[in-house]
Amino acid sequence: MKGHTRQRSKGSWEIAIDIGRDPATGRRRQHFETVRGTKKSAQLRLAELLVAVEGGSYVKPKRLTLGEYLQEWLQGYVELNCSPRTKSSYEMIVRKHIVPDLGEIPLSRLEPRQLQDFYCRHKAEGRVNGKGQLSSRTVRYCHCLLVEALGHAVKMGLVARNIAQATNPPHVERKARPVLAPEDVPNFLEAAAQTPYHALFYTLLFTGMRRGEALALRWKSVDLMLLSLSVVETAYKLEGSYKVKEPKTAHSQRQVTLPPSLALVLHEHKAGQMQHRALLGRPLNDDDFVFAHSDGTPLDPSTVSHAFANVVRRAGLPPIRLHDLRHTHATLMLKAGVHPKIVSERLGHSSIRVTLDTYSHVMPGLQEAAARIFDEFMKVRSNQMEDVGNMLATQLGLDVGVAGFEPATT
Repeated sequence: MKGHTRQRSKGSWEIAIDIGRDPATGRRRQHFETVRGTKKSAQLRLAELLVAVEGGSYVKPKRLTLGEYLQEWLQGYVELNCSPRTKSSYEMIVRKHIVPDLGEIPLSRLEPRQLQDFYCRHKAEGRVNGKGQLSSRTVRYCHCLLVEALGHAVKMGLVARNIAQATNPPHVERKARPVLAPEDVPNFLEAAAQTPYHALFYTLLFTGMRRGEALALRWKSVDLMLLSLSVVETAYKLEGSYKVKEPKTAHSQRQVTLPPSLALVLHEHKAGQMQHRALLGRPLNDDDFVFAHSDGTPLDPSTVSHAFANVVRRAGLPPIRLHDLRHTHATLMLKAGVHPKIVSERLGHSSIRVTLDTYSHVMPGLQEAAARIFDEFMKVRSNQMEDVGNMLATQLGLDVGVAGFEPATT
């Protein structure tokens, strides 16, 4: 396999490699590429290309910019494989952050250092309005999007490797998630009882369901006699339109056991709904949403979140998000001694590892409790063994003080 480099100008080098003959015409084919930097960087790129050609992974570069490719990826792969809400989120990141900075770079010429510089710049001053830095979480989200998009480009034969995997995005610091303290729960529920959302907030707190899962819950998925409900759909609002779809993952589809107090709240809530619907001449049926307006139309997710913020403020509690009711449910269950596997199943996590990673701040207290329980268990076992030993010694006449069995003295 042949190849060489030559200097074109200061800091600019041309690479040329022989990539074999065209099967159709039999003509010799070559690949030319310009590398900016030192001679060593050009030689490294040459070696990389030769290895790719030798290993059969060489891909002939196409005149396609990163911005053009990302648009194709969004309209093709993302459109077919992701939810509309995910697609909308991806489009926003691509349009506002990636394309303005990296969009004009040819896809085949994109280098790890360019992505690394992109992360650094946006971490320092990446806000769209130019008034401050972008959060580490958002920069990392850009990185994850690029990893997925360029991975698809490798599969499609557009590039030889996923250069985003060679970069280091900023670390996202873990913050303790704010939750309701056990002593704050009565105040919260009392304030919630003064609103039309009492049953909804009670359900979120006592099941750990997500907002969208609760808003998509239908009466046919609730069994008040068997104290259980099934999570099979989730609701969201996109571009002013209300959408209901299956949960994102299979683990999110689950059965959740209801505490008796919640079953009573839902029973009263259903009775109230039936009365209102009877007055409207539209009987309640199994396909109706559990949490809806009096006429059966779905609740607006944003309105629910605003109402929750008002309840928290009225109860005199520190500001928390509606989603933090989910964290409150998990935290209180773990502190009560419920096994993390059960908590993981109630929340619909993909694995118990996700639960342990998310609620690691609760673990130290659980570790201390486990250590105390183990210590008490061992003390009980030790006392039991001592009692058994004394009983056996008595039965065999080996009591302390029995002649012939006392330690010899000199």
